[in-house]
Amino acid sequence: MKNIALVTGADKGIGFEVCRQLAQRGYTVFLGSRDLAKGRQAAARLADTQLDVQPILLELQQPETFASALSLIGTTHGRLDALVNNAGIALDWGYQADTVPMELLRQTFEVNFFGMVDLTQKLLPLIRQSPAGRIVNQSSRLGSLTLHSTRGSDMDSLKAFAYDTTKTAINSFTVHLAYALRDTPIKVNSAHPGVVQTNLNSALVRSEANPPTILDAASGAQTAVALATLPSDGPTGGFFHFGHSLPW
Repeated sequence: MKNIALVTGADKGIGFEVCRQLAQRGYTVFLGSRDLAKGRQAAARLADTQLDVQPILLELQQPETFASALSLIGTTHGRLDALVNNAGIALDWGYQADTVPMELLRQTFEVNFFGMVDLTQKLLPLIRQSPAGRIVNQSSRLGSLTLHSTRGSDMDSLKAFAYDTTKTAINSFTVHLAYALRDTPIKVNSAHPGVVQTNLNSALVRSEANPPTILDAASGAQTAVALATLPSDGPTGGFFHFGHSLPW
């Protein structure tokens, strides 16, 4: 019996590579995209290599797409073994907490946090049907309050308040959801992919006098894939990068 996975924000970049790597492990993967035409094109690229990847419309600001996803996956498979909450936006490079526009802050939270939590809650009935459900929330070390509050750390110049704070909120959701599901086989973890060469990170890389090591998308996908395929004795309620715990 093949495992079933759903990856959001997956028509390019890290999400696309998460789909590829899960499909290479034998999963049937639903490739979530806010633009179904782009999702179909991305899924076709993977289908050409004999991987079982199917496009699905998911727009985190349109909850009606969550209901459609629940219905489709529930009807065709009756369960969901892995949910990778990968979709996200970063709009506020150049702003800090004293200057970020409220509309930009609200939009970032709507996509990165509220939409993600809503989708996860709606899909939980399917994840509960899995013998070993896995939920991976794509976070970032930019969400670490410990690193941000450490004077002299490399985080001092990385204070995009809207984006960073949504990632802190995602980490909080991970801890709370893992606790809520503590008596089930479901594991919930946050992943830091690294600084990956994507459109989202381009402004960050340009802004740094000494930019960090840049990973390709395939490497950036590895932490999420590892957490989505954890064995029964794997961790839950943690924050990881390449198998190493990160500080909250």
